[in-house]
Amino acid sequence: MQQQAGITMRNYGRLASRRILILGMADDPFAVTIVYKMNVGFRFMRNASDIIRTVSRHTLAYMLFSMSELFRHYDEFDPLDLLIIHAVLNANVIHVMNDPALDEKFSSIHAVEPDVIKQGVSRAALSRFLSLPLETVRRRVTGLKRRKILAETKAGLIVTEQNAFRFGNNHELQKTNMLLLTKLLRDLRRAGISGPDDLRASKGATSAKKAR
Repeated sequence: MQQQAGITMRNYGRLASRRILILGMADDPFAVTIVYKMNVGFRFMRNASDIIRTVSRHTLAYMLFSMSELFRHYDEFDPLDLLIIHAVLNANVIHVMNDPALDEKFSSIHAVEPDVIKQGVSRAALSRFLSLPLETVRRRVTGLKRRKILAETKAGLIVTEQNAFRFGNNHELQKTNMLLLTKLLRDLRRAGISGPDDLRASKGATSAKKAR
C-alpha cells in the first residue's frame, strides 16, 4: 500500500466519502461522481489530441477537495475570510516561489517563512485580485487584524507567523494537500500528461485541427 505523509490512499477514499456526506451532498450526482473519481479513478485515452476537458475535470476536483478540507478544518471562519487570508499568504511568498534558492530553503514542512521576509500586499491589490469590493476587503481585514491573524507592515499586509490558528503552517492541511496532489498527478499521468510539454503538444494539435 502506497503511503503519503502518513495517510494511505485507501484511508483518503474513506475521508472523501465522509466529506461528501458531511456536506449534505450525498444525493448530488456531481458530488457522488467526484467521490467515485477520487476513490476509483477513470482510464483515459493517451492518444487523444485534445485533453483540455480532461485537465479541467481533474484540476477542478483537486481545487474543490482542497477548499472542502480548508473549510472543514477552519469551520469557525467565514469562507470569505479564509479566501482573504490565503490570498494574503500567497502574496507574502510569491518572491519565495520565484527564487529557487529561497524555495529550497523553505521547502520543509518545518521551515516556516519568517515575517521579516514576507512581501506585503495592499487592500487595493487584494480587492483587484479577488474581484471583491474594496470596502468589503477593508472591513474583513480589520476583523482579521483584530484576531491577530493579519498584521500591517510598511510594505502592506502579512499573515503573522505566530497567528494562533496556524495559517501558513498547518501540518494537517499540508499533508492532505500532498495526498490530493499525488492523486491529481496520477490521474493526469493516466491521461497521458507527464509534464508541460504534453500540454503544449495538445495545444498544437488543437490548433492544427482548427486550421484544417
